[in-house]
Amino acid sequence: MTTPAVSSRDLPHPTCGEIRLEAVLHALSDPMRLRIVRELAADGDELSCSHFDLPITKSTTTHHFRVLREAGVIRQIYRGTAKMNGLRRDDLDDLFPGLVDALLDAAARQAVRAEG
Repeated sequence: MTTPAVSSRDLPHPTCGEIRLEAVLHALSDPMRLRIVRELAADGDELSCSHFDLPITKSTTTHHFRVLREAGVIRQIYRGTAKMNGLRRDDLDDLFPGLVDALLDAAARQAVRAEG
Protein backbone atom coordinates (compact mmCIF):
# COMPACT_ATOMS: atom_id res chain seq x y z
CA MET A 1 0.00 0.00 0.00
CA THR A 2 1.42 3.37 -0.98
CA THR A 3 1.75 5.99 1.73
CA PRO A 4 -1.32 8.19 1.30
CA ALA A 5 -0.89 11.85 0.47
CA VAL A 6 -1.90 14.00 3.44
CA SER A 7 -2.37 17.20 1.46
CA SER A 8 -2.31 18.18 -2.19
CA ARG A 9 1.40 19.01 -1.75
CA ASP A 10 2.33 15.66 -0.20
CA LEU A 11 3.47 13.12 -2.76
CA PRO A 12 2.75 9.39 -2.41
CA HIS A 13 5.75 7.13 -1.84
CA PRO A 14 5.96 3.37 -1.44
CA THR A 15 6.74 2.18 2.06
CA CYS A 16 10.07 0.43 2.52
CA GLY A 17 8.28 -2.94 2.44
CA GLU A 18 6.59 -2.09 -0.87
CA ILE A 19 9.81 -1.34 -2.76
CA ARG A 20 10.37 -4.03 -5.40
CA LEU A 21 13.70 -4.90 -6.98
CA GLU A 22 12.25 -5.00 -10.49
CA ALA A 23 10.78 -1.49 -10.07
CA VAL A 24 14.13 -0.14 -8.82
CA LEU A 25 16.02 -1.75 -11.71
CA HIS A 26 13.47 -0.46 -14.22
CA ALA A 27 13.72 3.06 -12.79
CA LEU A 28 17.51 2.98 -13.02
CA SER A 29 17.56 1.53 -16.55
CA ASP A 30 17.02 4.98 -18.09
CA PRO A 31 20.16 7.13 -18.58
CA MET A 32 18.48 10.35 -17.37
CA ARG A 33 17.12 8.70 -14.22
CA LEU A 34 20.50 7.12 -13.53
CA ARG A 35 22.08 10.54 -13.96
CA ILE A 36 19.67 12.02 -11.40
CA VAL A 37 20.48 9.25 -8.92
CA ARG A 38 24.24 9.67 -9.47
CA GLU A 39 23.96 13.40 -8.73
CA LEU A 40 21.87 12.77 -5.60
CA ALA A 41 24.34 10.14 -4.38
CA ALA A 42 27.34 12.39 -5.06
CA ASP A 43 25.76 15.31 -3.22
CA GLY A 44 24.50 13.19 -0.32
CA ASP A 45 21.76 15.68 0.50
CA GLU A 46 18.42 16.79 -0.90
CA LEU A 47 18.50 18.67 -4.18
CA SER A 48 15.71 20.70 -5.78
CA CYS A 49 14.36 19.69 -9.17
CA SER A 50 15.72 22.95 -10.59
CA HIS A 51 19.26 21.91 -9.55
CA PHE A 52 19.36 19.31 -12.31
CA ASP A 53 20.45 20.58 -15.72
CA LEU A 54 19.07 17.82 -17.90
CA PRO A 55 18.93 18.04 -21.70
CA ILE A 56 15.20 17.23 -21.76
CA THR A 57 11.93 19.11 -21.42
CA LYS A 58 10.49 20.03 -18.03
CA SER A 59 7.57 17.63 -18.52
CA THR A 60 9.95 14.75 -19.31
CA THR A 61 12.06 15.66 -16.27
CA THR A 62 8.92 15.55 -14.12
CA HIS A 63 8.12 12.10 -15.53
CA HIS A 64 11.59 10.80 -14.64
CA PHE A 65 11.34 12.09 -11.06
CA ARG A 66 7.90 10.47 -10.72
CA VAL A 67 9.22 7.08 -11.93
CA LEU A 68 12.08 7.26 -9.42
CA ARG A 69 9.70 8.26 -6.60
CA GLU A 70 7.11 5.59 -7.39
CA ALA A 71 9.84 2.92 -7.52
CA GLY A 72 11.06 3.99 -4.08
CA VAL A 73 14.46 5.19 -5.30
CA ILE A 74 13.96 8.81 -4.21
CA ARG A 75 11.84 10.70 -1.73
CA GLN A 76 10.30 13.99 -2.83
CA ILE A 77 9.06 16.61 -0.41
CA TYR A 78 8.01 20.21 -0.80
CA ARG A 79 10.04 22.77 1.14
CA GLY A 80 8.35 26.08 0.50
CA THR A 81 7.90 26.28 -3.26
CA ALA A 82 10.78 23.92 -4.06
CA LYS A 83 10.29 20.20 -4.60
CA MET A 84 13.28 18.58 -2.92
CA ASN A 85 14.64 15.17 -3.90
CA GLY A 86 16.62 12.78 -1.76
CA LEU A 87 17.99 9.33 -2.49
CA ARG A 88 16.35 6.67 -0.28
CA ARG A 89 19.79 5.19 0.31
CA ASP A 90 19.07 3.68 3.74
CA ASP A 91 15.90 1.91 2.56
CA LEU A 92 17.58 0.60 -0.59
CA ASP A 93 20.69 -0.56 1.30
CA ASP A 94 18.52 -2.35 3.88
CA LEU A 95 16.47 -4.11 1.21
CA PHE A 96 19.20 -4.77 -1.38
CA PRO A 97 22.63 -4.63 0.32
CA GLY A 98 25.34 -3.49 -2.07
CA LEU A 99 23.00 -2.82 -4.99
CA VAL A 100 23.22 0.98 -4.98
CA ASP A 101 27.01 0.94 -4.64
CA ALA A 102 27.35 -1.62 -7.44
CA LEU A 103 25.07 0.38 -9.77
CA LEU A 104 26.82 3.68 -9.01
CA ASP A 105 30.26 2.10 -9.54
CA ALA A 106 29.14 0.54 -12.83
CA ALA A 107 27.63 3.84 -14.01
CA ALA A 108 30.86 5.68 -13.16
CA ARG A 109 32.95 3.14 -15.09
CA GLN A 110 30.58 3.42 -18.05
CA ALA A 111 30.83 7.23 -17.99
CA VAL A 112 34.64 7.02 -18.08
CA ARG A 113 34.49 4.61 -21.03
CA ALA A 114 32.10 6.94 -22.88
CA GLU A 115 34.48 9.88 -22.40
CA GLY A 116 37.52 7.92 -23.58
